[in-house]
Amino acid sequence: MDTNTENKKKLRTGFTTGSCATASSKAGVLSIINQREIEKIDIILPKRTRLDIQINSCQFTKNSAKCSVIKDGGDDPDVTHGAEIFVDVELTDKIGEIEIDGGEGVGRVTKPGLGLEIGSAAINPTPKKMIIENVKEVGSELLEKNGIKVTVSVPKGKELGTKTDNPRIGIMGGISILGTSGIVIPYSTASFAAAIRQQIAVVSSMNDDSVVLTTGGRSEDFARKIIELPDHSFVQMGDFSGYTIKQCARQGLKKAYVAGFIGKLAKMAAGVKQTHVKGGKVDMKFLSELAKRCDANSETIGKILGANTARNVQEIIMEDKINGFFDEITKETWNQMRQHSEEKIPVEVILFDFDGKVLSKYGKE
Repeated sequence: MDTNTENKKKLRTGFTTGSCATASSKAGVLSIINQREIEKIDIILPKRTRLDIQINSCQFTKNSAKCSVIKDGGDDPDVTHGAEIFVDVELTDKIGEIEIDGGEGVGRVTKPGLGLEIGSAAINPTPKKMIIENVKEVGSELLEKNGIKVTVSVPKGKELGTKTDNPRIGIMGGISILGTSGIVIPYSTASFAAAIRQQIAVVSSMNDDSVVLTTGGRSEDFARKIIELPDHSFVQMGDFSGYTIKQCARQGLKKAYVAGFIGKLAKMAAGVKQTHVKGGKVDMKFLSELAKRCDANSETIGKILGANTARNVQEIIMEDKINGFFDEITKETWNQMRQHSEEKIPVEVILFDFDGKVLSKYGKE
């Protein structure tokens, strides 16, 4: 098959490990309530849409259940594609409470900087919210007299975890339960680049001269709260920062806002044009040099060099009160984006914390 034909083929979406755990949890609760096997379940996703998921196995008693879902990565499979995600659901005496934990094959957090407590299961905040919301949807009456404990397990998770970045970032013993949208959008470099070109062309054709480039859905949501522009002016550039700003310059746009979190912006500041997690790791030495510019002491520098993630660096900077560090990030990101655009378009860089607060802005003509 030639490249053009392949790019035109519609890619199939999949669903995340978080959606697997949510579906298994919801099916488990329903099987206890109805005392029958659940074959298919629909779950509420973070964007308020719904997704039907096939249940692979379902066992139940009056007070417990064990259900599983096979992870389907669609046309963007990763190492977890095909893994069976189990959930044990148990009724407890903690009335109204939903407890969530990880069992066999779900990693445990051993380092800071991940937004999860050290020692806790590597189940990210969005999947936890999804599980709670979906369990409450079907189990509200059950929760009036009981608590519900959800334990996620992945029998092959320990083996699979070694094939991911988890050991490097301090998640040991298994995989993470992930997902911010619940679905897996197929990752095709050619199709993604084409989509970016098309979106920027729309901005230009509407006679608008400003665009907001974000690294993903969450940063776009935060950017919309502080920048008033039409919907079509917000473009998710994902990991293609260098390519996207070049397209903005070629289309003759007059202003580009670049908004994101420290992980992506730290890579962009260091000159990485393609910021996918596999495409370039955060350079802690580079970040330590930025901290030196801000008169950070040797102890802080040492902590940065030993940091686990860019988020961990953010925590260190805030704890040690290193003034000006975030301004250095946005300034260096601005320098890189201006170079990529051959200085043909004014840029303003915005760095958010993970709650949407602006840590720094930088931009000049």
